[in-house]
Amino acid sequence: MHLPFTLYALRRRNIMDTKKIVASGYDNIAAAYLKWISGSSLRERWLTELAGLLPERGRVLDLGCGAGVPVIPHLKTLGFSVTGIDGSSAQIELARKNAPYAELHVTDMASASFPAAGFEAVTAFYSITHLPRSEHSGMFGRIYEWLKPGGLFLATLGFRDCPEWTGEWLGTTMFFSHFDAETNIALLQNAGFKIKRREVIGEEENQEIVKFLWVIAEKS
Repeated sequence: MHLPFTLYALRRRNIMDTKKIVASGYDNIAAAYLKWISGSSLRERWLTELAGLLPERGRVLDLGCGAGVPVIPHLKTLGFSVTGIDGSSAQIELARKNAPYAELHVTDMASASFPAAGFEAVTAFYSITHLPRSEHSGMFGRIYEWLKPGGLFLATLGFRDCPEWTGEWLGTTMFFSHFDAETNIALLQNAGFKIKRREVIGEEENQEIVKFLWVIAEKS
């Protein structure tokens, strides 16, 4: 009877360890990461497309909001109010300076709690890939619950299979874990989502081209 509990405890400890790695890693590179992401306009283009698919403006939840930019100001320009969460306290501190009009919280997205059907849209740029992939299916289900009927989920997800990776990234220690693109699409559909748009896009990272699955999915 003790073995299942022991395995569960070890699994939970390993998951919490990875979350500490991610949070402390983004604490360490908060200013440098803000400068690094400012050179890409991909997020703004996809956010504009997202806004064009929604019948009305309202509340958006940004998972892994980082320092707040460029996502939150762009959403505000498009007419949305934004709630942003991030596991890094240093990132949220910057976000409160860059987007003081937003509702911001330091919390792990996999354990965050929000009312059902409370958001017109949920966004997650490069953030779900920091969760152990054993949590991805459940995360998609929670996002589905948080969305209003017809609400949209915009995310960048893994393109290749990566059970877990921990190593040096942008000058700090970081953790990544994700499924391949087709598995991600299947998990979204299993959660109830209808895929509106999907595209694999290569982006330069540390002088290499890294591919991500960009997807807009609808709560049907």
